[in-house]
Amino acid sequence: MTALAPAALQSAPASSASAGGGSGIRERSLTWMALPALLMFVAFGVIPLIGVLVLSFTTWDGIGEIRPSGLTSWKAVLTDPGLPHALWVTFLVMALTWIVQTPMSILLGAFLAGQQRYRELLAVLYFIPLLLSSAALAITYKALLDPNFGLGAGLHLPFLAQDWLGRPYLAVGVVIFVVSWQFIPFHALIYQGGVRQIPVTMYEAALIDGAGRVRQFFSITLPQLKYTIITSSTLMVVGSLTFFDLIFVLTAGGPGDATRVLALSMYITGFQANLMGPASAIACILVLVGLALALLLRRLGGDATSSQLEGA
Repeated sequence: MTALAPAALQSAPASSASAGGGSGIRERSLTWMALPALLMFVAFGVIPLIGVLVLSFTTWDGIGEIRPSGLTSWKAVLTDPGLPHALWVTFLVMALTWIVQTPMSILLGAFLAGQQRYRELLAVLYFIPLLLSSAALAITYKALLDPNFGLGAGLHLPFLAQDWLGRPYLAVGVVIFVVSWQFIPFHALIYQGGVRQIPVTMYEAALIDGAGRVRQFFSITLPQLKYTIITSSTLMVVGSLTFFDLIFVLTAGGPGDATRVLALSMYITGFQANLMGPASAIACILVLVGLALALLLRRLGGDATSSQLEGA
């Protein structure tokens, strides 16, 4: 025994060094695994962003020579009276789509988290809108809502035969509806995964205490979905800044400029007015707004390193 004791003591540092070596190998492996994604992000995210930032300090019509012009493009954009309106419409669409999508996605996700087979079938059906092109959806709804040849005229329903895309408030409502209809399935899928991660023992304990389904939903499901809500909200808010194709095909920013969001304003400035400098400045503003909102939501989420799940 006395002869073995020193050997055991000597093996402790050796095993510790072995564990440290294994940790180092694991870290190096993770670095190599993350490297392709990092290269892709730099190639398709960082470098184009730097190019857009440089273009915002130039004058270019998209074909001719690119000429440095200092802050001319930024001054033109920041003094344009259309910028505050475009920002207002962008935040209006962002807020209303979040208000519609979040509660419906949570309820739908909680419903689909059940193990019944008919719910799995419904989940597949609910997911179909997300598979369709935004431009195709816009063309379809534009035809269906046509006051002369659309659904209202065909079914002889006066309520549906309104000029949905010709009145400002109705047009904004149609945009909110179509965006929500398309993206609620995606966020419901996120919430479905979040609900399934909640330990069943929590619901069993609540059931023993006499809590009904409504009480369980508000006392267990919603608090446990805190970080899922933050993730889904970040995707909704930042994603709403990129709404372009659907609005461009559906309303083209009209009637007037009632649905002219910032992304659409950037396209019109760059590719219809051939002012690439101001369009690049608008793109930079979009990036800054998106980063600020993402950071704000992350702050609201608190410490993301701690888990809300029982036992985690």
